[in-house]
Amino acid sequence: MIELKRPLCFFDIESTGTDVVNDRIVELAMLKRMPDGSQLKKRWLMNPQRPIPKEVSAIHGITDEMVAQAPSFKDLAGEIAAFVEDSDLSGFNSNKFDIPMLAEEFERARQQGGEVDIDFRKRFSVDVQNIFHRMEPRNLSAALKFYCGQTLENAHTALADTEATHDVLMAQIERYAQAFEQEAGELDQKVDVAFLSRISNRGKTLDYAGFVRENQDGQAYLSFGKYKGRLVSELLEENPGYFQWIQNADFPMFTKRVLNDLRLKAKFGG
Repeated sequence: MIELKRPLCFFDIESTGTDVVNDRIVELAMLKRMPDGSQLKKRWLMNPQRPIPKEVSAIHGITDEMVAQAPSFKDLAGEIAAFVEDSDLSGFNSNKFDIPMLAEEFERARQQGGEVDIDFRKRFSVDVQNIFHRMEPRNLSAALKFYCGQTLENAHTALADTEATHDVLMAQIERYAQAFEQEAGELDQKVDVAFLSRISNRGKTLDYAGFVRENQDGQAYLSFGKYKGRLVSELLEENPGYFQWIQNADFPMFTKRVLNDLRLKAKFGG
């Protein structure tokens, strides 16, 4: 069993779609595993303040009528932050979708006058899907069947997917104990959340959505567009107007915030 220095919060999101910038969360479920092995569970249904496409409702079962009287994410931001802010994070495909989506909602609420300013960059993130694909390439239902011998009931409901993700990671730790210990030993590490975060992340991203990444020397660079692979520090000198274009374009708000932080750091030091 893994030794936790702080809680590990498993979570899953159901939303109006998969566009981190334009879609919104409609359901959020979290399972918080404490260092003593106990668990806390929370689930929130929220009004996305925009219609849920019928084809999306057909997948997760949440309709406009079900969330019509629910609070918005901004209304719930303080409660959600209080539940998760002392924890590391874990999910299934969370590095590509759930964490960027959650970070975007928090940033949107903050810019709309909310008081919550939570920074997930200070936490480890363990993407169970990446470990699964690294060791046994498949999906969540197959992962639960393969590792736990269970059939995933009520797939695409946030709580069922969250509980399945928790069960899969615990089974992965047990199944790959020897392989993990060997790899961690070669790196002079323990099999802890920091190690799992390292092996489940495909390169370090600075903005969750993956537009801004960090190379082996700790330098930020862009991963898209005509300047793909170029260092942020170089572009700030050569073409500062490009960063202004990003601020006005349809990029995630947290990506814009990260780039602005890098710009201020380059200007004033720190």
